[in-house]
Amino acid sequence: MKMIIKDLSKAFDKVIVLNSINMEFEKGKIYALLGRNGCGKTTFFNCLSQDLTKDRGSVQFDDGTDIQPSDIGYVYTNPMLPEFLTGYEFLKFFLEINADRGFDVKDIDAHFETIQINKDDRDKLIKTYSHGMRNKLQMLCVIIQQPKILLLDEPLTSFDVVASIEMKQQLVALKENTIMILSTHILQIAKEICDEVVVLHHGSMELIDSTKLHNDDFETEILEILREDHEQ
Repeated sequence: MKMIIKDLSKAFDKVIVLNSINMEFEKGKIYALLGRNGCGKTTFFNCLSQDLTKDRGSVQFDDGTDIQPSDIGYVYTNPMLPEFLTGYEFLKFFLEINADRGFDVKDIDAHFETIQINKDDRDKLIKTYSHGMRNKLQMLCVIIQQPKILLLDEPLTSFDVVASIEMKQQLVALKENTIMILSTHILQIAKEICDEVVVLHHGSMELIDSTKLHNDDFETEILEILREDHEQ
């Protein structure tokens, strides 16, 4: 399975953010999406998820069918969760409203165990959660959905060391059955768990030779591309 992007473009007033992007992403790989702040990474994700309306272009699977919002799991930088519910109440509600999709609603605690949220925290109000805890809960809902396409916008920056390692292991385990794109500022994350690297600069997207990912000069090459972007 592949996601085929053709001529994807988006501008805000006269500022072109995405300029006729053509790219393919395939199942079974984790793609790191790199770029400077403000280069359009989140805009790219929002166009894919249809949170934003693209100006032109198409986003389809390789069988020619259009990609729908239901095909996409989106882990936002800032999780949007109902603060008046406990973690347990929210997950129970999430599972119940998606019961027609075959989610297991019987053993809610088993779902929490997959991302190491302890029993005391499950019964606390979400408004008391740290950013990292909220991100864990958001990530859990996406993991349960098993989406065809998984978009992760800076998903690991709020986790402590242990949670970050656990979540990276979860993502690697998930990649076999999904098309996964992970936006990050941390090159080490790209080197540790990603199979391919794409760089967004000047509104265009460039696929970096994957054989260079673990070379000593990988970081230097990325920095040169992004510094060029900044200078221009």
